Amino acid sequence: MKFLIVGLGNIGDEYANTRHNIGFILADALAQELGVKFAIDRLAFRAEARFRGKTIVIIKPTTYMNLSGKAYRYWLEAEKADIENSLVLVDDIDLDPGVFRMKLKGSGGSHNGLNNIIEILGHSNFPRLRVGIGSNFARGFQVDYVLGRFTRQEEKIFIERIPLGVEMIKSFIISGATNTMNNYNNK
Repeated sequence: MKFLIVGLGNIGDEYANTRHNIGFILADALAQELGVKFAIDRLAFRAEARFRGKTIVIIKPTTYMNLSGKAYRYWLEAEKADIENSLVLVDDIDLDPGVFRMKLKGSGGSHNGLNNIIEILGHSNFPRLRVGIGSNFARGFQVDYVLGRFTRQEEKIFIERIPLGVEMIKSFIISGATNTMNNYNNK
């Protein structure tokens, strides 16, 4: 059985450690936990691991956030992974910093990466792990906020909470989205 884990973010040093790149940060933490490294591949940085008898492919799209759907669809098809066995790791301004919520489907809201995936796939029925980054910004400054670097307080929160996100991804692989939602969404 094959699983595709898709961390959303933007490539380039100017985007490293920004709120919008929490999907990349979580994908990096998962790869480190599984003992694999990323290599550049078509439309993404890609790593592959074995975990509990399953093949895990982790990608970080190189298409930039707003075109994430292109890489996601390509790797779903290239890896012949079922969409139910894929998980998108994405930042969410509607959740407090460090809060993790898994969902099976839903709109993209104001998130351009999710909206591009929905547009490319033609539906919104794909699992995602939403990572709260909060909404501590003035009206009209959402872009500056999500592309901004973490504050020291946020950094502390995420350093403590990233292991929970990795645990949730592993639970998704082992026992599925529904069990993971039941066991973790209120932690």
